[in-house]
Amino acid sequence: MSPVTIRLAIVIGSVREGRFAPTVATWFAAQARLRDDLDIDVIDLAEVPLGSTAPSTSPPVQVRQALNQLTPRLAAADAFVIVTPEYNHSYPAALKNAIDWHGPQFHAKPVAFVSYGGMSGGLRAVEHLRLVFAELHAVTTRDTVSFHGAWRQFDEEGELEEPEAATIAAKTLLDQVIWWAHALRDAKAARPYAA
Repeated sequence: MSPVTIRLAIVIGSVREGRFAPTVATWFAAQARLRDDLDIDVIDLAEVPLGSTAPSTSPPVQVRQALNQLTPRLAAADAFVIVTPEYNHSYPAALKNAIDWHGPQFHAKPVAFVSYGGMSGGLRAVEHLRLVFAELHAVTTRDTVSFHGAWRQFDEEGELEEPEAATIAAKTLLDQVIWWAHALRDAKAARPYAA
């Protein structure tokens, strides 16, 4: 990987049966893959069986195995984009649990958000996540991509019916997260971050 390439982890935060998250994440990942300055890693939390076990020093074997898959991928990322729905004015429990198992993996790295939902487009989930990532010494980008009434915006093939605004928003988000990833990576190379 070239020094100008940023390793971007796209984290799918919903694990619910019948979820819409893969549609949104696939669309966003396709936008990110249009760039030649990104190395993309899509992390689907539905494939990481953490369950509801809270962080502890002696997790069950299944959780240790899941962490052995997830933790190195998060550690290797220079930046993150979290794809999240909004559940009851917040974000999914599985996403919170995955975040809570990890701290240093997010230190001094940028986090951006792609959200979806009904009228709010998942933005209340994003506002809650900003507080959590601030506690983990991460930097969140100002701009997001949000889909209000998401189920009506995508066709049966997962393509947006009217892609122009979302495509512009995705480019803005990626420009910001990449800028922060370079700035923070360079800063950490010059002086290690102390959390």
